Amino acid sequence: MIQGIFGDKGQIFFEIELITADGFNLAVEAMLDTGFTGFLAINKQDLDGFEWAYIGDEPLLTAKGETMFTRYLGKILLDEKEYNIPVFAGDDITEILLGSEWLKILPLMVNYQERILTLG
Repeated sequence: MIQGIFGDKGQIFFEIELITADGFNLAVEAMLDTGFTGFLAINKQDLDGFEWAYIGDEPLLTAKGETMFTRYLGKILLDEKEYNIPVFAGDDITEILLGSEWLKILPLMVNYQERILTLG
């Protein structure tokens, strides 16, 4: 189980670790975005150095309409477990995003009044 934090505007953030192809872990803060239906989205510029395998391009429906994203096979550490997941990369992504796909495999507990936020 990982503890999260609430942002100034009620956003939900968790610290995760992105794992490069050569096994280096990089701790980052990721925002939970339940409107994003994948596992992870990241800005293309932030991918430099990860050397994740390219999977292909795929259109996704976003708040701005259908947008083309590049998919990679990435590896992350979340709740002390490694996951190989598809990662969507795009030019207009401003935060690293955890998508709602995680909610199918990890329980989310949110209590704003008590400031409790856990995933896993």
